Amino acid sequence: MTTNRRAFLRYAGALTAACALPATTFADETWSSGTQPPSFRLPDGAIDCHMHIYDDRFPIAAGATLRPPNATVAQYRALQKRLGVSRNVVVTPSTYGTDNRCTLDALKHFGDDARGVAVVDASVTDDELHALHRGGIRAIRFNLSFPGAATAEMIAPLAARIANLGWHIEIVIPGAKLPAIESQLSALPCPLVIDHIAHVPQPEGTSSEAFRAARRLVEKGNTWITLSGPYVDTKSGAPAYADVAPVAKAFIDMAPERMLWGTDWPHPSEKGAKPGDAILVDVIAGWIGRADWQRMIFVSNPAKLYGFA
Repeated sequence: MTTNRRAFLRYAGALTAACALPATTFADETWSSGTQPPSFRLPDGAIDCHMHIYDDRFPIAAGATLRPPNATVAQYRALQKRLGVSRNVVVTPSTYGTDNRCTLDALKHFGDDARGVAVVDASVTDDELHALHRGGIRAIRFNLSFPGAATAEMIAPLAARIANLGWHIEIVIPGAKLPAIESQLSALPCPLVIDHIAHVPQPEGTSSEAFRAARRLVEKGNTWITLSGPYVDTKSGAPAYADVAPVAKAFIDMAPERMLWGTDWPHPSEKGAKPGDAILVDVIAGWIGRADWQRMIFVSNPAKLYGFA
């Protein structure tokens, strides 16, 4: 985004507030390419399992690599309406370290139609974990792609502490690093979610050791994969992500009952033009193919994992 474009959006936001226009006026133009709904109609009750809120009322963690401008609840609600998403999971991004206040604040606004994923470290108390649960948190995340307060060494001890809460572990990790911690992940006492199609590297794809490690974890029966962010690892590019498609389809065929879907809105890793969220829905729905599997992945799988009614 150019400096002039950013300046225009700041001016437009100020003008919107001054004129008492709806807060969603510039939502789609800010964080998602395109303005049309997807061709595929999401099933009723669809759940976006991976999105973030950014709000400069909350301090950025020292050393944070990703520092996007605000991406608000109102903006996301506009996207929800356009895509046909009913419910969502707010994930604390690396930007805030172990400060989950931005996520908890967003959950208050979203209400019962949302759940959250927090970031904590070994210093978290049991009282704090229970308070997070009351606030709608149902998992903790380890972002091993960027240096942060939550490290791989903390996964096992924290997993033991959250298992009784009915939570799970979510990780985002470069695919090349997954085999090194495979044995640790396979021994977890709670479910595991690997974000962003397990970041299987391209062009190796299904022939890579990263894919083989992820496949073994999925086949063990306790690991879920989030179908999100195909733009991160693709070499062939949008809109088809033809190199990522065989990886995603292979995971779907292995265990459709443990696949999830997420927008990855507001696409914080994408520095240039933002992806078209409606196009991404159509692409991922096409990878899934079968109507019964589409309903599982868009609705019933995440409802079970995150405890939605």
